[in-house]
Amino acid sequence: MSHVAKSEADPIDGRSEGLEQPKAGPGEEHVPSVELPEGVKGNNDTFNAEEPPPLPPRPARWNPLQQTSSVAPAAFPTTQASARPRLQATATTAVSRPDIHTQSFQDGSHEISTNSTQLSPPLKSWTGWGSIKRLKIHDGDDSASIRSYAPTLGTAGDAESLLGDVLGSEHTSGWNILSRQLEETGLQLPDAPDDEEILHGFDHEFDEIDSLDSSADNEEELLNQWKSKRKHFMILSSAGKPIYNRHGDDNLISGYIGVVQTIISFYEGAGDQLKGFTAGGARFVVMAQGPLYLVAISKLGENDSQLRVQLEALYMQILSTLTLPNLTHLFSNRPSTDLRRPLQGTEPLLSALADSFTRGSAPTLFSALECLKVRKSHREMINNTLLVKRCESLLYGLVVAGGRLVSVVRPRRHSLHPSDLRLIFNMLFEAEGVKAGGGENWIPLCLPGFNKNGYLYMYVSFIDQHDGEEEMSATSRQDEVAVLLISANKESFYDLRQMRDDVVEELEKNGSMAIIRSAIRKGRYSATDIVPGAVLQHFIYKSRANVQFTMPSYEPYYTTLLARRRLLSLYHNLHAVVHAKNAHLKVHHCISRDGVSLAWITPLFELYCVAGPNANRNALAQSANKVVQWARREEERIFIIGGAVSGPLHPM
Repeated sequence: MSHVAKSEADPIDGRSEGLEQPKAGPGEEHVPSVELPEGVKGNNDTFNAEEPPPLPPRPARWNPLQQTSSVAPAAFPTTQASARPRLQATATTAVSRPDIHTQSFQDGSHEISTNSTQLSPPLKSWTGWGSIKRLKIHDGDDSASIRSYAPTLGTAGDAESLLGDVLGSEHTSGWNILSRQLEETGLQLPDAPDDEEILHGFDHEFDEIDSLDSSADNEEELLNQWKSKRKHFMILSSAGKPIYNRHGDDNLISGYIGVVQTIISFYEGAGDQLKGFTAGGARFVVMAQGPLYLVAISKLGENDSQLRVQLEALYMQILSTLTLPNLTHLFSNRPSTDLRRPLQGTEPLLSALADSFTRGSAPTLFSALECLKVRKSHREMINNTLLVKRCESLLYGLVVAGGRLVSVVRPRRHSLHPSDLRLIFNMLFEAEGVKAGGGENWIPLCLPGFNKNGYLYMYVSFIDQHDGEEEMSATSRQDEVAVLLISANKESFYDLRQMRDDVVEELEKNGSMAIIRSAIRKGRYSATDIVPGAVLQHFIYKSRANVQFTMPSYEPYYTTLLARRRLLSLYHNLHAVVHAKNAHLKVHHCISRDGVSLAWITPLFELYCVAGPNANRNALAQSANKVVQWARREEERIFIIGGAVSGPLHPM
């Protein structure tokens, strides 16, 4: 896979300007060198009193950032007659590869890494990928790099043009210097990892592993099944007690859990904290949270920060059951506590959350929510219904359709954290632990983003939207409509149930329920609805101010489990590049065998676009520009702007 990116202010020419000439030593006469016009031979008797010493040969790969001597190389004359331009703070070209990076810093030091988790080089760096034979100057417009000084800081600039006039630019001299240096050295870098190899056998990723026989005759077979999984999650205590693992039972992998615990303890004993390592083609990421160790093992190419977000979500799922004070109390009294008993019954919630990460979870990756697309006036009608019918003990009220938020009412100066809503949606729409089809549930839970020290109480009611005309078995959980009412009062069950009845009755009366059902049946829009006839196949647009995102339907290009995982892997790579620690990118363009993609980051939004393998970069950029213009026009339909804010109750 080829990554072509540009940062904002890097020197691109391998030239030095204004370097000092060597000073004469004590007792020596300084003899200046004279530059002769082209075609004129020098004469030492005419120009110099004695023959100056020869200059050292030019190194094969010279970097101005590494030049520590005050003597300029011979190939870079410092006279004023030089036709070379001065160093300018223009955009540089960096050709990056996912697993090989060369970083040059201002102090002259270098760092070479092969970690696939850091996809973007920092400023002042040149990196190469793949076979050097591919790095030809005449590869065409689609092989050129995108400059990142497009006007994306202001609202008008964001809406007008993505890349301005830089799309048709030719290769810069920095690109030419890089290509020439690599061709001279004949360096051959390994090919990029093949997606087919990474995702081999992914269709069987969620198949359950059989139980171990009493005689353990099938242990080797089961271990091979366990090793074939592309992703694992483990949770264990600081004393080495297993708490949860996604694949296989504790008896089967107890040895591996012991090895992990030993490695972690070794680093802690040395006063160091183990955060991650790579072994056997897999990335191991370790996160310590109080008395718990959470471990992610991934072969899907995710970076450390993305895996840590997933581990953090699993930890929040545990806190939602126990709360932080209870968890701390259990281990403070007895460090060897077996936490599986207090967490009994929550394994389906943890497994559903872990499986969503393995399949690819856009809400988790972008730390944002997805909303159901409805008209602004319709959403205001639903908000007003919740406000008018709310009861005194209500803290939060939500209407949710298939994991997408429809409406929310909240207290003033308070809002639900996206991670808390992710836990709620996982419980309702993925774990199948809550009764659907018109049922009601009363659930005590902790929302760590709101308050990790105590419980709230949630009343959940799924609305039967078929009116007896269809069998309930034909209903997908992703099409269910639910009313969620959250209170801090554990005695408010009947008050919240009465409010639910009043809200549903009013929604049916004013036609809002029919609008919600129609939006669910219609499904997500397609990419061609936004940009007709364009090369765009899929995109994700995130509003950074509202912490919400929108995306089109996966159909017709990403209907299978493997195709969706490949798409989410591409989004993971784009996200890792533009959010890398040392990255200063606004636009990142990526070319791979399976498609062409684009990431565009501004203070207002993030946009990630994917097109087919034969798509032209200019066409993809134009499509991205139209998506941004569409999102600005439809912002109040695709996002919830503020939501309904509840104030003091007034008698009706």
